[in-house]
Amino acid sequence: MIVLGTLVPNMVNGQAEAVESNCRGYFQKPFLVTNRPYRALLTGDEVAEFRATLFSGTTYRIAAGNVDESKRQVIFSVYDNDRNLLFTNSEYDNAPYWDFSVDGYMDCIVEARLDESQATSGFVIMMTGIKLNNDR
Repeated sequence: MIVLGTLVPNMVNGQAEAVESNCRGYFQKPFLVTNRPYRALLTGDEVAEFRATLFSGTTYRIAAGNVDESKRQVIFSVYDNDRNLLFTNSEYDNAPYWDFSVDGYMDCIVEARLDESQATSGFVIMMTGIKLNNDR
């Protein structure tokens, strides 16, 4: 029983590291990750949420990672503070990342959940980054 208790956390950590590695793959130059990864272990219709502050003049990338990147299991949505939907990757075949910029300053809410037609539980990693040299 002690061995099982030791192995399960190690398997969980190993899976989370693999998911994070997959997600970091979306941040090749000219993009740079600008935050710590947001991690969640989701089951069913659970939703993970984090907040971001965005500034004018910067091109951002938001990316979602999961264990099996080929299945595009993560649905993420970006809302303003009034919960108006600004973007959802579900309208783009659950694309794993999105590049965008804003006018002015904006606080936003990012939600991630599993596409239940693809997976009923799993790790989700969300990351944001900026484009260096900001060539649009």
